[in-house]
Amino acid sequence: MLQNTGKLGGCTIFITGASRGIGKAIALKAARDGANVVIAAKTADPHPKLPGTIYTAAAEIEAAGGKALPCIVDVRDEKQINEAVEQAVEKFGGIDILVNNASAINLTGTLETPMKKVDLMLGINLRGTYLTSKLCIPHLLKSKNPHILNLSPPINLNPIWFKNHTAYTMAKYGMSMCVLGMAEEFKGSIAVNALWPKTAIQTAAMDMLGGSGIGKQCRKVEIMADAAYAILKKPTSFTGQFVIDEDILKKEGIKEFDVYAVEPGHPLLPDFFLDQQPEDLANTFHPIFGKADSAATGPISDMFNIIRGILSPDIVKTTGAVYRFDLSGEHAGVWYIDLKNDAGSAGSGDPPAKADVVMTLDSADFIKMFGGRLKPTMAFMSGKLKIKGDMGLAIKLEKMMAMMKSKL
Repeated sequence: MLQNTGKLGGCTIFITGASRGIGKAIALKAARDGANVVIAAKTADPHPKLPGTIYTAAAEIEAAGGKALPCIVDVRDEKQINEAVEQAVEKFGGIDILVNNASAINLTGTLETPMKKVDLMLGINLRGTYLTSKLCIPHLLKSKNPHILNLSPPINLNPIWFKNHTAYTMAKYGMSMCVLGMAEEFKGSIAVNALWPKTAIQTAAMDMLGGSGIGKQCRKVEIMADAAYAILKKPTSFTGQFVIDEDILKKEGIKEFDVYAVEPGHPLLPDFFLDQQPEDLANTFHPIFGKADSAATGPISDMFNIIRGILSPDIVKTTGAVYRFDLSGEHAGVWYIDLKNDAGSAGSGDPPAKADVVMTLDSADFIKMFGGRLKPTMAFMSGKLKIKGDMGLAIKLEKMMAMMKSKL
């Protein structure tokens, strides 16, 4: 691993989304040099699924040798960012480095992505990055060696990186476009760069997206922390670069990368947006990392194509529920039907809103149910279907199933 040199000692680093994952790892790396770290993140109270808060992160930073300032910040909120910046300047005397790490992800297609998810991704990834940079730049300009580092990919216009998750790609590339523009705008004054991993990185969010078994195919967050450190200790003449973690660490003399692997020797998942056989990646993995893309084709996918075709405001109005289907068997996977929000939606993966009803059954029985050959009540009574939630809402699905039968 890359050794600390003390280069960041006394520097003040403002990091968005630093309560956990890659953001916290970068914070801890800087803290070992004796840096001041502003933890600008939303999580003040423990999250039911994700570990860490701004306060637990602050304690770890202090223990590592740094000074911490935890600030409750939603990067979509200009007032909250302004207040955090002012607190940082008041406590530490300025800001030397900004790391735009906060990001939202939703890997679904155009028809399956609710506008509130689009707004969330654009609001955090693109607007949040731009806004936080804008508010920090006046202070960065006063620093001796100021840096902005965005956790975003090289802008790759290969259509393969758009077709399955256009909204996410647009939002993430927005962060990268900030690098292109600001690096040129502030050339000679502020270094502005991007950092992206060569492989998938294990975080709590990754475990939620890909399942607990995804970890062995990932590297640890420490590789991104070391790569960020390598960038941030460079002079401002190093700017406008789209850096891949492994590449810069090789230039730093790192030769052994198994130390960063969650399970040394295990094959690693290449990350998105890098043209390492992109067609093979798309054909091998589901858009949610690590899951085989069997959801893209097959009888369940065909069934959902029909479901999307019959969605209507009337069905949404009369049903008023969000359904999640946990399927086992030959076509295992997670699917949803949202008959509660907007004009309704349906697709693979977790529903866009909390499910009112969760149905667990074999994929073959799901096909029979929506093909009109097995009623939910009979499936439930025979033990083929497990229902968590309101049984009455489950029965309401029979109206849609009757419509489905006429389409088959």
